[in-house]
Amino acid sequence: MIISRTLLTTRRILQQVRHDHRTIALIILVPTVLMGLLSWMLSDVPNAFNQWGGPLLGIFPLIVMFLITSVATLRERTSGTLERLMVSPIRKSEFISAYAIAFSLLGALQALIAALVSINIYGLDTKGHTSAIILVAVIDAVMGTALGLLASSMARTEFQAVQFMPVFLIPQFLLGGFIVDRDSLPNLLNLLSDLMPLSYSIDALNIALSDQSLGGQYWENILIVLAIVLSALILGGLTLPRSSR
Repeated sequence: MIISRTLLTTRRILQQVRHDHRTIALIILVPTVLMGLLSWMLSDVPNAFNQWGGPLLGIFPLIVMFLITSVATLRERTSGTLERLMVSPIRKSEFISAYAIAFSLLGALQALIAALVSINIYGLDTKGHTSAIILVAVIDAVMGTALGLLASSMARTEFQAVQFMPVFLIPQFLLGGFIVDRDSLPNLLNLLSDLMPLSYSIDALNIALSDQSLGGQYWENILIVLAIVLSALILGGLTLPRSSR
């Protein structure tokens, strides 16, 4: 019964998104177009697209799914949909699970398309680790969904949900190893970077894009990110209010 209610809610969410062409375009096209722009910008710089494109393949889906999930979930609260659902037999955990499943599926599709286009058309060199790179991109999209759900539980308006993006994502972007290698950071900043999930996804992408075999370190990074995603979903479910009033 619980699974049935969750899947029915998931179906409703996906049907709503299907009729929102702008959201579909944002999900499907934006990361792919941005990766294409980056490839074009760096086309005359040897190996630059591999250096910058690999980590950004994980960052772009994270950003897009964070924005879409946080705003869409908050809209359910401000419109009173969540409050009405809470009067029905559906539980808050089922609502969170439904949103997590629906937007994780959309995020996975987004990341898969961006990764395949980047590899097969834009020329991202995977060093034979294509599946490993796609896996990280998909998990990052799911992480964006989880963090978006958590952010929406703290916001009261859609504008506040968007304002949470710098709080949740920019520190990870700065300290996650994209701009400066984490080993080169001051001790305190290095310690902070260890608490950020994007650090581990970038580490996993860098391993997959290198000539070395994947090994245990890659899978350890993947498991850490998945554990943080699960924690964010649980915390979001515990803190999600019924309405924004």
